[in-house]
Amino acid sequence: MDLRPTSEQVILRRTVRDFAEAEIGPHVMEWDEAEAFPEALVAQMADLGLMGIQFPEALGGAGMSAIEYCICIEELARVCPSVSLSVAAHNGLCASHLFMFGTDAQRQEYVVPLIRGDYLGAWGLTESGAGSDAAAMRTFARRDGTDWVINGSKQFITHGSVGGAIVAMAVTDRSKGHRGISAFVVPRGTEGMTAGKKEHKLGMRASDTSEVLFEDCRVPAEALVGEEGQGFINTLQVLDAGRIGIAALAVGLAQGAYEAALRYAKERRQFGQPIAKFQAIQWKVADMATRIEAARLLTYRAAWLKDQGVARTGRESSIAKLYSSEIAVRAAEESVQIHGGYGFTKDYPVEKFFRDVKLCTIGEGTSEIQRLVIARQLLGR
Repeated sequence: MDLRPTSEQVILRRTVRDFAEAEIGPHVMEWDEAEAFPEALVAQMADLGLMGIQFPEALGGAGMSAIEYCICIEELARVCPSVSLSVAAHNGLCASHLFMFGTDAQRQEYVVPLIRGDYLGAWGLTESGAGSDAAAMRTFARRDGTDWVINGSKQFITHGSVGGAIVAMAVTDRSKGHRGISAFVVPRGTEGMTAGKKEHKLGMRASDTSEVLFEDCRVPAEALVGEEGQGFINTLQVLDAGRIGIAALAVGLAQGAYEAALRYAKERRQFGQPIAKFQAIQWKVADMATRIEAARLLTYRAAWLKDQGVARTGRESSIAKLYSSEIAVRAAEESVQIHGGYGFTKDYPVEKFFRDVKLCTIGEGTSEIQRLVIARQLLGR
């Protein structure tokens, strides 16, 4: 496994970094305060291929590898984790589910416009009573002739109120447990589907999160994504890859916080010299750099395995997601500490990194769930 970047990957990193710093960086706090994702940015990112990073060129995608996907997500998160989260959810959840398990017709109807950036995609698994225990969902879909009628609600859905289409999981046969769950694609504007409460969050505020409500929402038979009863199994496969993206997001966020701390340590003077001269600060930045590099390598290893066509990367993805998200929390905390009182103000970027980072240990499976996934595979369960 050779993880040295190719010349194309070096150019890709620089291209996404330059874009993020020029087009996103100046507006980070503005979008955070407004709790709004700028629609115009979607078209700009689509022009760079960021709305269809790993999808084939035949569908209009950029045809990049999983490692290159990580580079894109990482560089966006280094500047704005909120934007990175939206791109990761759009690519790695909604569009990915449709591409992996949808029909050719569904790919043309939904994946192609998602790649073009015509709209953002949403993905609905979590419910108020079904978070880590996703199989306990209550949203139900019943047959009515050739149609399906969906009732229930989803919570904490990225792009729940702004997405142009959602892939939503619903129980279709309660007697079969998790094998009685199916997936449906529902376009925005479908009668019976509405956005519920928008969440006012601690961090990642520019990335829309809201409830999605289904009340006698009627969809045709063609809305079923994949085989009936396979929705939950397919969900786990989507999450295997999706967690690589969240690991990359955590690495990028940690990198951004680390670089901000490094700059500040060189500029801030106490006792007649830059605080970077003090061993206490030097050890903090050395530990941060070491942990970030380890997290990046774990993430790229999981991505490399995916590129090799390994069918299931659950253990490797969970290891990468667990370690990267937890060291990112530590990096953001240490960066605030290095800034001292200024780190507690909105005048410096580390305050936002500190608020944003906690979601990395919660979204797409909590740290506790990652430990369960890893342990079960290690113990052969």
